[in-house]
Amino acid sequence: MLKDARQRTLDLILDLDDDQLMGPKLDIVNPLLWEIGHVAFFHEIFVLRELGATDRLLEGAEELYDSFQVAHELRWDLLLPDREKTLSYAQTVMDRMMERLESHAPTPQETYLYLLAVFHEDMHAEAFTWTRQTLEYPAPRYAKRDESNGSGGTRSSGDVEIPGGVYELGAEPHQPFVFDNEKWCHDVVLAPFSIARTAVTNQQFAEFVEDGGYDRPDLWSYSGRTWLEQNGPKHPVYWQKENGNWMQRHFDAMLPMRDYDPVIHVNWYEAEAYCKWAGRRLPTEVEWEMVASMASGAKGKPMYAWGDEAPAAEHANLDGAAMGCVDVSACAEGDSASGCRQMIGNVWEWTSSAFYPFPGYIVDRPYREYSAPWFGYNKVLRGGCWATRSRLIRDTYRNFALPHRRDVFAGFRTCVSLA
Repeated sequence: MLKDARQRTLDLILDLDDDQLMGPKLDIVNPLLWEIGHVAFFHEIFVLRELGATDRLLEGAEELYDSFQVAHELRWDLLLPDREKTLSYAQTVMDRMMERLESHAPTPQETYLYLLAVFHEDMHAEAFTWTRQTLEYPAPRYAKRDESNGSGGTRSSGDVEIPGGVYELGAEPHQPFVFDNEKWCHDVVLAPFSIARTAVTNQQFAEFVEDGGYDRPDLWSYSGRTWLEQNGPKHPVYWQKENGNWMQRHFDAMLPMRDYDPVIHVNWYEAEAYCKWAGRRLPTEVEWEMVASMASGAKGKPMYAWGDEAPAAEHANLDGAAMGCVDVSACAEGDSASGCRQMIGNVWEWTSSAFYPFPGYIVDRPYREYSAPWFGYNKVLRGGCWATRSRLIRDTYRNFALPHRRDVFAGFRTCVSLA
């Protein structure tokens, strides 16, 4: 897994020149050259040093790559090692980890730390992909790419009704690896509701746009209106109309918009306004997880919407295999027991919930900053996207982002209360 995660990182950066590795100073991306060093530094701190290493593999690394000590806006101004030295540092750290792994069977503590490193690099690989999209770089070329898009199926429409009741939100203790913000499952009472079988499509969101949805203050919250007044075109960020038809930028290519792909790169405010226009709302994260993990007759919660079987192409669009979204009818084998499709993969789904800890929350060591600094300011996203690694995602995984973010590979599905 460590080698695979590193190969994905290299696939995402090696074709870029030195100027592209720095890029412009923006508040939603990091300079990629800095981010590569940060990933290596994380491995050194949270694996090698946590396991007793005392030597320093790059002089001054703390002053360069500690994301909680180096302010975001300063990362372009640092005297960073050049490309060759940065990659050499990353390889040296990897070599040291490999030496440890090959010397003995890992202890439970070592296993936890190695997995933490893998998943951290997986998260940054997805962020590298967002950056390439944001900066209009070419689509990445992966060393080994699965060209399959998942099996198709009948294009579902409408809702499924959920009777409500008592539901256990959160991860169960027997799961092999979970982050602190997923701990632990606890009872929540839900009223009956109805939820869309699929995410909102490009075609559906275009109807909102063409009906003047961005020009109707009554559809937008105060914060949403404030954001809208400060930002540009009144449509999703990468949409553009040419000769009466919507086009959509995908990395460096402007392509005809595909009607039945899920809408992507919309922020929480846009999702909220669409829901109000449609007479609906965003699901809470409790509702989302309940729908995703319902399994009649199962003992305990399944790992995924379809059960405990590891994700494959027929279940979900993950791992960058399709290099973008697929039709909302695809991946029929991944339907949840409730009848909802693509709750895992394709696009992250905004929920109405703010990101807060669960009852009894305890910060995990050694990565104390994983969740705690972000509570309260962010909105919860669920389900993963086409670029998310399949080994990272599960029904209980909680992602989070500020409500104005449009760079995230995020869409949404809608619901309505029945009580």
